[in-house]
Amino acid sequence: MANFYRTSTANMYDNALRNLGNRQTALSNLQENLTSGKRVVRASDDPVAAAQAERAMTRLSRVQTDQRALENQRNSIAQAESTMGEAVDLVQEARQLIVSAGNGSLTPNDRKTIANQLQGLREQLSSMVNRKDSNGMPLLGALGSALTPFLGPQSGSPDYTFSGLPGQGSGTDNSLPLSLDGESAFMFVPQRDGAYNAAVTTSSTDHLLTTDGIKPTDTSLITGNNYQIVFSGVGPGATAGTTTATYTITNTTTGVSSAPVTVPDFPSDKPVSIGVTGIPGMSFNITGTPVKKVDGTYSLSPANGDSISLQPSASIFSTLDSAIRDIGSATTSGAASQAVGQALNNIDIGMERMHNMRGYAGELLNRADRITGDQDKRAVQLEADRSRAEDLDMIKGISDFQNNQVGYEAALKSYAQVQKLSLFNYIG
Repeated sequence: MANFYRTSTANMYDNALRNLGNRQTALSNLQENLTSGKRVVRASDDPVAAAQAERAMTRLSRVQTDQRALENQRNSIAQAESTMGEAVDLVQEARQLIVSAGNGSLTPNDRKTIANQLQGLREQLSSMVNRKDSNGMPLLGALGSALTPFLGPQSGSPDYTFSGLPGQGSGTDNSLPLSLDGESAFMFVPQRDGAYNAAVTTSSTDHLLTTDGIKPTDTSLITGNNYQIVFSGVGPGATAGTTTATYTITNTTTGVSSAPVTVPDFPSDKPVSIGVTGIPGMSFNITGTPVKKVDGTYSLSPANGDSISLQPSASIFSTLDSAIRDIGSATTSGAASQAVGQALNNIDIGMERMHNMRGYAGELLNRADRITGDQDKRAVQLEADRSRAEDLDMIKGISDFQNNQVGYEAALKSYAQVQKLSLFNYIG
C-alpha cells in the first residue's frame, strides 16, 4: 500500500527561510573572518584557541616590556663604560706626566709645572666619576649611593670616600644592572689592594734614601694601619769600609714598636738595598745611596734619624694628590724619584682595577646583545603560537567563502522559483 506524505506550504516556506538565514549567517561570519584575518574573532568561536592566543599575547607583551627596560639599562651601562674609558685615558695621561717628572734634568720649577698639569687632570677625573645618566642617577653608584658618590678631597682621613653601598648589582636573565661599582674601580681597600704610599724624610741632604713600591705579600694580614721606620745606630761595621745600621718599625696607629732590626755590614761607598719584611702582609726595599764628599769620604746612607712613613692610599684620587704634592715640592731629583716611584706603583694598582671594571661593562653590553637576540627569537615563537591559535588560513577561508557564496546564491534562486507555488493554484 502506497503511503503519501504531504508537506504544508507554510512549513516548507519556514524551512526554506530558516536555511537561507543560516546560510546568510555563515556567509557573514566567513566574510568577517576574511576581513579581520582571524579564525577566532570572539572567544565563543573557539574558547581553547582564544585562551592560547591570549596567553601568547600576554607573554609577548611581557617580552616587549622587558626589551624596552633592557634598552634603558643598556644605555646606562654604555654611558658608564664610556666614562670608564675616558677615566682610563686620563689616568694614563697622568701616568705619562709622572714618568716624565722623574727626569733628573728637570728643575724644581719644571716639576711644579708638571704638578699643575696633574692637578688639572685630577680635577677632570673627580668630575667625570660623578657623572649621571639621563635620569639623573650616578653611572658609578654601585649598589646605591648619593647623587655624588665620590667625595673629596677631605680634611680628615681617609681623604676620599665613597658615599654609598659598595658592590656590583647583578642582572637577571632579561635585565642588566643600572650602574657600575665605582667604589671597586677607584677606591682602594688595604686588605684587598695593598696600596700604600711611602714618604722618606732624611736627616740631612748629603745622602740619598729611596724606596720602591710597597708590595702586598699576604693581603689577609694587611692591617690598614700607618707605620714608621726610623734608623738608628748607624756607624762603622765590624769590617773596615763597611757600615751597620739598625731600624725600628712602629705601628703609629696602635703605638706598638717592633724589636730593633740590625742590617749587618754593608759597603760604605756603594748603594745598599735593605729588604723590609716586618710589616704584616707587605714588603718593600729601601735603597741607600752614599754621596762622595769633597774630602773623598762617603756620607752614610741610611743615616741616623732617617725615617720612612707608610700610609695607606684611599683611592686613585689620593694617589694623584700625593703625586701632585710630592712632585711639586721636590727640591732634588732624589725626592722626585721617590714621589714618582710611589705614584707609579699605586697608579698601576688603580689602573688594573679600572681596566677590570671597564671589561666588566663590556661584558654587560655583550650580555645585553645576547638577551636581545634571545628575546627576538622568543617574540617570533610567541607570535607564531598566537597566529596558529587565532589567525585564519586565507586560502582555506577564501575557498570556504566562495563555496558558501555559491550555495547561498543557489538557495536564493531555488527559493525564488518556488516561493509563489501553491496547491491552490491548481485546484478548481
